[in-house]
Amino acid sequence: MASYHLRGGRIIDPANQRDEVADLWLVDGRVALSAPDRVDEALDLEGRLVTPGLVDMHVHLREPGREDKETIATGTRAAAAGGFTSVCPMPNTEPVIDSQTGVKFILSSSQTDAAVNVFPYAAVTRGQRGEEITEFGDLLQAGAVGFTDDGRPIMNNQVMRRALEYSVTFGALILDHCEDLNLAEGGVIREGEVATRLGLPGWPSAAESIQVARDVDLAEFTGGRIHICHVSSKASLDFIRRARARGVRISCEVTPHHLALTVQDAQTYDTHFKCNPPLSTEDDRLALIEGLSDGTIEVIATDHAPHTVMEKDLMFTDAPNGIIGLETAFGVLNTGLVRSGLFSMSDVIAKLTINPARLLGLPKGTLSDGADADVAVFDPERAWTVEPESFQSKGRNCPWNGKELIGRPVMTFVVGSPVYRDGTLVARRQPLA
Repeated sequence: MASYHLRGGRIIDPANQRDEVADLWLVDGRVALSAPDRVDEALDLEGRLVTPGLVDMHVHLREPGREDKETIATGTRAAAAGGFTSVCPMPNTEPVIDSQTGVKFILSSSQTDAAVNVFPYAAVTRGQRGEEITEFGDLLQAGAVGFTDDGRPIMNNQVMRRALEYSVTFGALILDHCEDLNLAEGGVIREGEVATRLGLPGWPSAAESIQVARDVDLAEFTGGRIHICHVSSKASLDFIRRARARGVRISCEVTPHHLALTVQDAQTYDTHFKCNPPLSTEDDRLALIEGLSDGTIEVIATDHAPHTVMEKDLMFTDAPNGIIGLETAFGVLNTGLVRSGLFSMSDVIAKLTINPARLLGLPKGTLSDGADADVAVFDPERAWTVEPESFQSKGRNCPWNGKELIGRPVMTFVVGSPVYRDGTLVARRQPLA
């Protein structure tokens, strides 16, 4: 395995409160803070950012079952091109990942096909039907890192209670897609003035916040750990903030698109702006930024959700929900949050590295001496125009198509091996011995 000297870059490692211009070495798949005896390649990174490889705790790789939308191979190459070195795929595949066989399939396929580390979730309930809880112990033993029925909300309160009780027994994290299916039924866009003007059925924000309030109560009652996926409303954040203040074991994430876009962006009926939960109001967007700032929101996750061009070419009411995000996340966040002065780069990188890694108990997200050499290098000043046709992902459902973003990954290392370099996928990751 080659060794690399990353010279003169701005190292941002929130896990160690480090933000300085310095050198870093990658030796035998590990991070080294001092020079080794031998270096195979020295890279001059003046003006570049050197960070832990980004960790995305919410992606959809679509395999098995919908390889026409995405595969482990294409999705993880998109991750590498976005600076992500670890991704956690959701289990709402066909079939659902609800057994040891399913988890082992994801891990086995990742060993041969993936460009980055893959840490799979398993379903909370069999077939994600919200009825019978899966075998948590067996699934954890097989390699699952958490449990979620993402995309299919667990409406039955008793089932969610039992799942949270299991989470205490097994020390596992439950991730919940909060949506009251009765309130949201038929809705395709955030309920309000825009929905009325466009003549589209609305999806009220209460459909999310009511389920969040339910989860808060059940997590407090059981002592379980729950994580709210893609939070999108001020009301939801208010419930989470108050719960955290009194010690409830609850965390949450926000997507780049909910931080950057609002329901106003969907006024042209462009299905690239259709997602679940729907894009919110400007008041909600500002509340999400505040929640990110005060620590209520610990994680930024893409909810990368690729669909075929044919599916997204349907009418707004019929097209599937979902936005791709792995290859645009850094540019969107750098452009909208960092360059605007709302957040420091270190703040944003923490939400993309050590915070999700800690929530899931993953040995990732840090540049500590001896840590796995999962490293991303970014050019924070590089302007580029988003062209989804050039993406590594099979998905083209990108709301930033044709837009200019500032900041882009230039190199990605996984376990010390370069997998992405200057716009090109160069190698598959090399597992540690």
